[in-house]
Amino acid sequence: MHCRYIIQGVTEDGRKFRPSDWIDRISSMMASYGESHRLVYSELLHPELYEGQKCLIIDTSLEQENPTMYRYVMNFVKTNKLQMTQICEDTERKLGS
Repeated sequence: MHCRYIIQGVTEDGRKFRPSDWIDRISSMMASYGESHRLVYSELLHPELYEGQKCLIIDTSLEQENPTMYRYVMNFVKTNKLQMTQICEDTERKLGS
């Protein structure tokens, strides 16, 4: 089953995580510059609006594609006690129905 993690910029105890640009910093670690000379984020690790808030999206495929980056991000989330939700394809289909 294909899943994604949604990491919010809020700690488990409800405080806003600082610095405010942490999502962009982490996302840019796997980004590249496209033909338009603009930053193109990886589908495996990118910023996205979720329920009106900017979040970090991690595709679970990242664990196989780039285990080092996956461990880095997961350790960052754990160390900083950030709120994380897992969304899987079956759940997404039910939500969209």
